[in-house]
Amino acid sequence: MASLKVPASVPPPYEDAEQLHKAFEGWGTNEGLIISILAHRNAAQRNLIRKAYAEAYGQDLLKDLDKELSSDFERAVLLWTLDPAERDAYLANEATKRFTSSNWVLMEIACSRSSHDLFKVRQAYHARYKKSLEEDVAYHTTGDFRKLLVPLVSAFRYEGEEVNTILAKSEAKILHEKISAKAYSDEEIIRILTTRSKAQVNATLNHYNNAFGNAINKNLKEEADNDFLKLLRATIKCLTYPEKYFEKLLRLSIKKLGTDERALTRVVTTRAEVDMERIKEEYHRRNSVTLDRDIAGDTSGDYERMLLALIGHGDA
Repeated sequence: MASLKVPASVPPPYEDAEQLHKAFEGWGTNEGLIISILAHRNAAQRNLIRKAYAEAYGQDLLKDLDKELSSDFERAVLLWTLDPAERDAYLANEATKRFTSSNWVLMEIACSRSSHDLFKVRQAYHARYKKSLEEDVAYHTTGDFRKLLVPLVSAFRYEGEEVNTILAKSEAKILHEKISAKAYSDEEIIRILTTRSKAQVNATLNHYNNAFGNAINKNLKEEADNDFLKLLRATIKCLTYPEKYFEKLLRLSIKKLGTDERALTRVVTTRAEVDMERIKEEYHRRNSVTLDRDIAGDTSGDYERMLLALIGHGDA
């Protein structure tokens, strides 16, 4: 359920590469031309454009974009142009760095990608950084955060819809016992959330709700200021209702005092080809205003035009 508008007939990659090269020539960069091409090509097409550009001009398209563009627009274009696995590897690496560290970004990548996609992220991380994602996450996190995040980024969950009801009931009981005892980082909670398939986790949490009269995240709100509990609640939401997780992230990035452009850019570029339609529906349902209207009201210029094109509201 992506929103990306790809034209019915797309020019061959070498033509797009030529047009992009022209956009960099002369006195000023033609940002509109860059948006009209890159924002309307899917991941496979963007990869072919990068190859065609390198063959024709002996240069890396990403480096030329980096040279020609600036600020939030530059970050949006660069993240978008990357292959999805490369992009996630880059975001994950950034999330382990001192000044851009984010346990949330690591959790988000681990929980909202398919098993196959997360595996490709780990491969891309190896190729780019010459070490593993797991070792960097383990090195840059501590305590309960490390206990949760290392198995999350290492996971290779079963992707099928089959559910074991007896197991769901027994593990719902385990979760309830541990949460009642405030053992929030207990290895059993971590094991269930980091190894079970998403369908199995959903079944377990539905049983938790039915058996104990409360959604699990309500019971995890007992200590509102506990940062680990906040991450645990977000993990559960991201695993079970990713559109609700991303809607909230977008709402907070737009509505809080001063736009959080990094979060806004990350969500739009990573979800445009995945589930943006569902996120937009959830946003409209939750806020009684469309996402494109809020983005248009809170951003401007080429950055605004790029984001709107990616969520499916720009000029085709």
